[in-house]
Amino acid sequence: MKKISYLLGFFIAAVLLTACNEQADTRNELRIGAVFPKTGPLALLGIESYRGVVLAVDEVNATGGINGKKIKLVGADALDPDKATSEATRLLTKEKVKLLVGSYSSGISFAASEVVERNNALYFELGAIADNITSRGYQSIIRINPVASSFSKLHIRFIEEVIAKKLNKNIKDIKVAIVHEDSSYGTTIADSAVELGKEKNMQIVSLQSYSATTNDLNAVIINLLKQKPEVIISAAYINDAILFSKQSEELGYKIPYLLGTGGGHALQDYKKSVGELSEGVFSVGLPEFNMNSTYSPGRVKFIEAYKKKYNAQPQSGHSLSNYVSMQIVLQTLKNAKSEEPKKVREAAVQLKLEKGTTANGWGVDIDEKTGQNRAADPYLTEWVGGQLITVFPEEVAVSKIVWK
Repeated sequence: MKKISYLLGFFIAAVLLTACNEQADTRNELRIGAVFPKTGPLALLGIESYRGVVLAVDEVNATGGINGKKIKLVGADALDPDKATSEATRLLTKEKVKLLVGSYSSGISFAASEVVERNNALYFELGAIADNITSRGYQSIIRINPVASSFSKLHIRFIEEVIAKKLNKNIKDIKVAIVHEDSSYGTTIADSAVELGKEKNMQIVSLQSYSATTNDLNAVIINLLKQKPEVIISAAYINDAILFSKQSEELGYKIPYLLGTGGGHALQDYKKSVGELSEGVFSVGLPEFNMNSTYSPGRVKFIEAYKKKYNAQPQSGHSLSNYVSMQIVLQTLKNAKSEEPKKVREAAVQLKLEKGTTANGWGVDIDEKTGQNRAADPYLTEWVGGQLITVFPEEVAVSKIVWK
């Protein structure tokens, strides 16, 4: 009996000691929820984005963490908006985190940030681009990356300043088609392009939407064959970007100047799948790896760290931009000297960085009212010789345009 009592007492003491150690470990950690799609149709770039976040955290933890605490990412697989809602709720109510980062997808960002708003926490968006994510009047969200309308502005600017010159035409005389997948991402890009195009009296001869999960874009392509646009603006994810190029080839449609958007046309898998069809395809998106080195200090260091940790080349600029965005989040936390959402938000608004001082060229200038970073821009790239090269604007370009 005494032996049993002794063993029981020893067991209880061990459990209490473990609990105390776990509490001590938690006190020495700065826990941040990370909401990204890691399974499902958005997983490719969800994982790529998350990898950039992890590299930024690794970098800070290797130098001692922030304010005496190591950073711990508490992960969540948000494969769709419903899952984003439940996972954000879990992180805030069960895991007791006060800060969340995410998410790559605008639909996921909307859902997760709604939960954060209701729970008086703080959400940092690092990659989703729909404009109205930061136009809801919430004080619970900070977005580091640029908005969708800035992507469309660069589309239109490129048509006006570069393609019009190549065609020896005024922008109002150029026939433009807009083709987009119908989620908030594609729709926001298309709506912005239409609005900006009208301001320039641009001829929009075709405006077509479709589901990103479709396996047949023949109707879209046949319409383009009839309308004969000289430029196509496309907002696609990877599967529909590949499908459009391949089915255009099958139908004998020679795509004119194609201006994609980073979710599909700027991925290595796009080039691998369509081969030579990628040559000369342009894409407006998050900063990619072949860009002006003087404008992106730390970019080469990031690429080396990525290859060392993941034993692979980066899939797209999403990892780089999430790395830079997470660096900004961590610097904000360091400056705030607190994990309280209000103090962290104040520190984010106070943090200022000039463009051309981070690994992807972004600066920091957070709008106090909306939480939107006004110093982050998309860039335009071109597939040349199997490489994705930044060609516009001039300050980030590493090569002149190669016309196909």
